[in-house]
Amino acid sequence: MNVSTFIAKRYFTTSKKRNFIQVLSWISVFGVAIGTTALIVVLSVFNGLGDVLRSVYQTYDAGLKIVPVEGKSFSLSDDQFDQIQRIDGVQSFSRVIEDHAVAIYRDQQAVVEVKGVEQSFIETKKLDTFMLRGQAKINQYDRNMAVLGAGLAYELGILLDSDSYEVELIYPRNVRPGALVGTNSVRRTRLSPAGIISVDVALDEKLLITSFEAISRILEYDNRYTAVEIYLDDLKDLNSIQNQVKEIVGDSYEVLTSDEQHGELMRAVKIEKLFAYLALSFITLIASFNIFFSLSMLAIEKRRDMAILYAAGAPKQMVKKIFLKQGMIIAFIGAFLGMILGLTMCYLQDKYGLVGLGMTNSVVQAYPVKVVWTDVALVAISIILITITTSYRPALLASRVNPIEFLD
Repeated sequence: MNVSTFIAKRYFTTSKKRNFIQVLSWISVFGVAIGTTALIVVLSVFNGLGDVLRSVYQTYDAGLKIVPVEGKSFSLSDDQFDQIQRIDGVQSFSRVIEDHAVAIYRDQQAVVEVKGVEQSFIETKKLDTFMLRGQAKINQYDRNMAVLGAGLAYELGILLDSDSYEVELIYPRNVRPGALVGTNSVRRTRLSPAGIISVDVALDEKLLITSFEAISRILEYDNRYTAVEIYLDDLKDLNSIQNQVKEIVGDSYEVLTSDEQHGELMRAVKIEKLFAYLALSFITLIASFNIFFSLSMLAIEKRRDMAILYAAGAPKQMVKKIFLKQGMIIAFIGAFLGMILGLTMCYLQDKYGLVGLGMTNSVVQAYPVKVVWTDVALVAISIILITITTSYRPALLASRVNPIEFLD
């Protein structure tokens, strides 16, 4: 142990007298500990929320989704579909038409997000996980069926047990500018409610899933569609399969993973996590001003000691290191305590769910947490930078002591 480290440790641990400076130093320790704990817990909660969203959407979404770079609808050749089906890891695929329409049920109506799918989508049993009532059907006995989101079903007042009412979908035709709007200006089709699902709040309020043929007919798409969903056996070779599909379809199409399909949402979570990190780091910086004050007062109190060190031949750099290391000791102890407390809280939350979300229909009942060790390292680096920032000025002042003034 060198001289500067020994003196810094001695100043922090001395028990000769319990003065105000020592009290302020321990307050600084607890301030750093609380800030570190908050950073670890909040970042872990955002990681957990991201994982929950990802798990929900990966269960509902196709492994890969082909969409056009430009335009709304497109069509692929039979040869391209055959090549996609022959890729190892591809289970099946479905042509998909997604658009908005008006749904009318009895005397209620709502704007819905229609998703027309083929039977291969139902056979993946993706909807079974989210089924609340009824069955996942899109056609039966030449009748077109519909599966609705829970929020939409509630808004329309859907009665699954009654065959007396059907959902009527209405979609406007392309009308020439200046032409009169009449009964032939819209296209209609009727659907029998088959089931109610709950994926998430946003989808539940507008989602209506029915057969590809019904939506293709009402939108007059013929052999065109807005997307092709590819269902995979597992996601282990996702990147490899994605690259193979890209080679087959060419540069005119995007091949999106589940995360990319919900890119805006995932980016929003990351941005919120970043702002939470910056806000808590700023709060920790303010709390660390106690280090600045305690070291400044210590530098004033120990001016005679510094004068003696100078008289003994100590360089200014050593005196500066004493106070920088004093700040590092405070920060290290505070960060260590904060990390232990933060990781313990995350473990208890993950194992026992101490803090609940307060929502009965939520996918998870308690706040999810996931500790990412890069976040822990980032917190440690932040504490080090904050400590250096708040300790440098007092250390500089202490190194400027004139030994002649304080030696009798």
